[in-house]
Amino acid sequence: MTQALKGIRVLDFGRYIAGPFCGALLADMGAEVIRIEKVDGSEDRYLAPISEGGEGGAFMQLARNKRGLTLNPMKPEGREIVKKLVAKTDVVIANLPPDTLKTMGLDYESLKKVKPDIILTMISAFGTGGPYSNRVGFDGLGQAMSGAMYLSGTPEQPVKSYTPFIDFGTASLAAFGTMTALFERQKSGRGQIVEGSLFNTALTMMNGTAIEQDALKVNRVASLNRAQTTAPSDTFKTKNGWVLVQSVGGPLFERWARLMGEEHWITDPRMKDDLSRGEHGQIISDRMSIWCAERTSEEALAEMEEARLPAGPVLSPQQVLDDPHIKAKNLFQATDFPGLDKPAPLMRTPVELSKTPGEIRHRAPQLGEHTDAILMEIGYNASEIAELRAKRIV
Repeated sequence: MTQALKGIRVLDFGRYIAGPFCGALLADMGAEVIRIEKVDGSEDRYLAPISEGGEGGAFMQLARNKRGLTLNPMKPEGREIVKKLVAKTDVVIANLPPDTLKTMGLDYESLKKVKPDIILTMISAFGTGGPYSNRVGFDGLGQAMSGAMYLSGTPEQPVKSYTPFIDFGTASLAAFGTMTALFERQKSGRGQIVEGSLFNTALTMMNGTAIEQDALKVNRVASLNRAQTTAPSDTFKTKNGWVLVQSVGGPLFERWARLMGEEHWITDPRMKDDLSRGEHGQIISDRMSIWCAERTSEEALAEMEEARLPAGPVLSPQQVLDDPHIKAKNLFQATDFPGLDKPAPLMRTPVELSKTPGEIRHRAPQLGEHTDAILMEIGYNASEIAELRAKRIV
């Protein structure tokens, strides 16, 4: 199978999600990605452990297809190893504050002296150039400081999404930027800096709301799962669970009104367009709640599918694992990992290409699994590696 990024080498100094998932996407597409961790292992390796070795499920997902190297780049010998690796590298990924990058010799000017056409993909909480540049932060800060958290939950209780979507969104945009920079380098021969930040991603996702606020000063507040600019769009309790219904546009609303037996609402001035329906969304949700409460989730979804209304069940994690669509498309790839009783269900590359698809070729590395092999590739011999290990450089 052809791999779109075969021949591209990436050094992944990422931590947690945003940097590592950027590297994972590039690795899925064929790049050789070397994940560089602390000598005792980076923090994200051990988050929510599920294996005998202490590795967590997120690490198994985000370090797939990568080779593993332990290294302390804060020591002189470690920085020398970094230079030798960079000399044979196309992309460096680092989701670290700018000052930390400079201390480690991973800032763009330092890298460019070693490899003039290097691409540095920087990911941080707030990006460079503003008063927050050196602040550290996680996904939740992006949600909190972009308006997303304010408009989730209720006015009395803002709610952060359990899913770190800002992290994964930032990683995806960083991978997009990195591939764009690689494409440009093919034409010009020049490297460059690719910069992503959690804050930029969060503001991008909330930009439409910010534009509306600036133009109309609507001062929206949270309304749980009920949308405010269209209806019906909410979650509803059935006899045996919950379903989510989303409707946008007149034709879908007309189908819904007929299904509810409320055809007169089609010509009701309160329901004339999406915005009007959103403003009267509580009335619509109340009617839908009565309808759903009289049915099981299966019955409600079957009737809405027949009416061609967008709706789906609210699934638990176990129900996700058992979902027939996921099984039919083989979206999870069973992947072994040392210390697991059974293979882990890794989600395949989320974007599907017809000619050069991404693929999971091998599991995440154990701590330092490829350290010796990688160091030998850049000129170190066995005794030198043993000395580096004794000094805890690797």
